Amino acid sequence: MIVKKYSNRRLYDTDASHYITLDELAARIREGVDVRVVDAKTNEDLTQSTLTQIILEHKAKLLPVPLLVQLIRMRDEALAEFFGRYMTWALELYMSAKQGAQQLSPYNPLATVPFSATNALARMFMGGLPWQQQPPAPPPVPVAPPVSGPSAQASDVDELRRELDELKRAMKRPRRRG
Repeated sequence: MIVKKYSNRRLYDTDASHYITLDELAARIREGVDVRVVDAKTNEDLTQSTLTQIILEHKAKLLPVPLLVQLIRMRDEALAEFFGRYMTWALELYMSAKQGAQQLSPYNPLATVPFSATNALARMFMGGLPWQQQPPAPPPVPVAPPVSGPSAQASDVDELRRELDELKRAMKRPRRRG
């Protein structure tokens, strides 16, 4: 979808041949439409700034005022480093923790509950960064057939402890920066 942005800040959807609002553009993006926004006169690519504007206008209440003030006070280089390093690291950590919780979910159905409220935000950020790939879906955790008796319960607990130790080791490993 090509959108032309005019000097009066109006957006024109060239596919549908009519003006649209930022809210309508955001809705189309949520539907999965790929968008390119260009300046109507110069044909300069304005996609990044327009998408940033959508995020900030609709999601600004997620950011505390002191953080916003600090970001404004930062120099461009420091701000770029902050977003490039910290946000990427934070998203990778989040996705890794979510993957670990998904692996535990056959044993504890409540393991993924903390992630359900943030799934939409993570998809928004991960889906909006074309240079980052979604992590592959974790392989299903094999579930042993139930065996009755006290030794079966002990082996189940031992297995859970082993998996928990593996998750802890995976969380401590340094992440690649790309």
